[in-house]
Amino acid sequence: MEIWHNPRCSKSRAAKQRLDDSNVEYTERRYLDDVPTAEELDHVLQLLGKHPWEIARAKEAAYPKDLEHDRAKWIAHMVANPSLIERPIIIDGNTARIER
Repeated sequence: MEIWHNPRCSKSRAAKQRLDDSNVEYTERRYLDDVPTAEELDHVLQLLGKHPWEIARAKEAAYPKDLEHDRAKWIAHMVANPSLIERPIIIDGNTARIER
């Protein structure tokens, strides 16, 4: 199990605390520092069953207001601006979910 975590985010901290309280073994990935590759992000999006624009944080300054819904362009933009990635994301084998 892996959690894509931002320690400055209260929802991310709460999800991490729930994992800790459950004594679940997991890997913490601080995705703002250890940015996922385009391939990793695409894989997680597939596990989530989402398009990149569906998990982009619209209130972030880097949110592209005029970028067409082109999966590859969005993924590239999100990799270049990882703060756009909604958090936290928990990946467990062949499943992933946004813990909000």
